[in-house]
Amino acid sequence: MSHHRENDTSQIFRTLRNIDLNLLTIFEAVYVHKGIVNAAKVLNLTPSAISQSIQKLRTIFPDPLFIRKGQGVTPTAYALHLHEYISQGLESILGALDLTGSYDKQRTITIGTPPSIGAVIMPEIYKAMKHHFPQLLIRNIPVVDAPSQLGQFQTDLIIDSHVHTTRTLSHHVLFRDNIVLACRDKHPLLKSPVTVNALSAYEYTMLMTEGHALAHLQKRLYDLFPNRQVSFSSYNLFTTAALIGSSDLLGLMPGRFFAVAEKGWHLKALNFAPLEEEQIEFSLHYNKLSLRDPVLQNLISIIRQTF
Repeated sequence: MSHHRENDTSQIFRTLRNIDLNLLTIFEAVYVHKGIVNAAKVLNLTPSAISQSIQKLRTIFPDPLFIRKGQGVTPTAYALHLHEYISQGLESILGALDLTGSYDKQRTITIGTPPSIGAVIMPEIYKAMKHHFPQLLIRNIPVVDAPSQLGQFQTDLIIDSHVHTTRTLSHHVLFRDNIVLACRDKHPLLKSPVTVNALSAYEYTMLMTEGHALAHLQKRLYDLFPNRQVSFSSYNLFTTAALIGSSDLLGLMPGRFFAVAEKGWHLKALNFAPLEEEQIEFSLHYNKLSLRDPVLQNLISIIRQTF
């Protein structure tokens, strides 16, 4: 243990020796004043000098740190992490400069998920992270625009059911889930054979989705339920489950979510044979440049192993 700490300390000092500490002052000025021009005025430097300093920092850290936004810049998720240490003083700076991936320094990892998917997968991810990397913290945020969030490094990882084809992104399928036809407890259909004609007598909920892969799935589901009358649609599976549990509405949802929702909203699964072949994929997405960061690289591997 002592030898490991000595090696870590030596690596930190070697990293620190290669950094002009004035660069960290410039980093903090750009962060606080939200722009290169404003930072230049505060430090009495030219905008060109500030830009060159930020470029030097980008060669040291595995991240672009700041992304242009309007007339200013916005910090990446990694820059937020770095700022927390720099603002606390030299001792914390030494911790932030540990790029060896030894995981003995506190750091916040930002993971984007839709709310319902987060409820299903985040407990497993949290358990795995705390087992392997106990010093890491998790920030879970909504997915607004995955390619933009990952492309601009505002989010470290995103997990959803879409396919994002941007060349700068990579993805891995974490798991495939069956599609469940759900109804409320004591629904009339539970007492009779579930046929196409019987299903056509009831109204449905629909989950609003985007993405080419889900568009194909929606088409196949339309073929299975050609007379489906949708009277309620929502972007949120929690809301959909609540409606199904309090009415005679029927709804389709992934099996893992159904397992979470069935107790809370007293749901039942209807056995409809043609639906048994349908599945939906859930994938982990990240910026390819994130693999330069040993923390994220190993975390991606752990999450894939977890599922």
